[in-house]
Amino acid sequence: MTELLYCPDNEYQKSFEAEVEKVDEEASYIVLDKTLFYKEGGGQPADYGKIFWKDKEASVTDVQKRQGEIRHYLEGPLPEEGEKIEGEIDWERRYSHMKMHTAQHIVSKVVLEEYEASTAGNQVGEDSSRIDFEPADFDEKDLEKIEELSNEIIEADIELEKSERPRSELEKETEDGRTNLDLIPDHIDPLRAVEIGDIDICPCGGTHVDSTGELGGLEIVDRKSKGADVERIEFVLKD
Repeated sequence: MTELLYCPDNEYQKSFEAEVEKVDEEASYIVLDKTLFYKEGGGQPADYGKIFWKDKEASVTDVQKRQGEIRHYLEGPLPEEGEKIEGEIDWERRYSHMKMHTAQHIVSKVVLEEYEASTAGNQVGEDSSRIDFEPADFDEKDLEKIEELSNEIIEADIELEKSERPRSELEKETEDGRTNLDLIPDHIDPLRAVEIGDIDICPCGGTHVDSTGELGGLEIVDRKSKGADVERIEFVLKD
């Protein structure tokens, strides 16, 4: 099983060394014994980047978990099994996702606290992100309030803690409606917890910043109805 080097709290490392455990020439992917590349999941896209070996290099264009494997899809030549490689992530993309994912946690917590609406889905992007809430029916004043309260948390520059926690312990500490723990298979224990000071705690395998102040500021730019009692909020971050 591939060791995830960014967990539980190592999101800022940009390069690493690893060994190729498997090569699939037909599908153009490799499996490594360890990786810094984030696999797509939890509403967060995969990391991109490059791998280097000998006098060759290839671009990592996607990372997916399939049949228990972390598959790094490559554009370019493929290394051989057993080859030692150096991996380098696209830091600008990674850091954008880190900030956006932390912002998503903040907005989700604010909406749960103020409107008792749960996060039904989310999609993190480099330039903008979105969250679906239910049950929800926001008006313009609601959006202004959500934005204001979210920015208060950002401006407070609150430290995040990312750690492995026993599942039973995290289940007790996670507020009802904050996330759907039932979707996480029972055999996954411990769980990675992401805490924003004493404001929020949530199981999450995504990448996050170390402090809310890194986000700069948040602006809600759109709201859409996605069906009965489901509202979608789109937001961007400002430097």
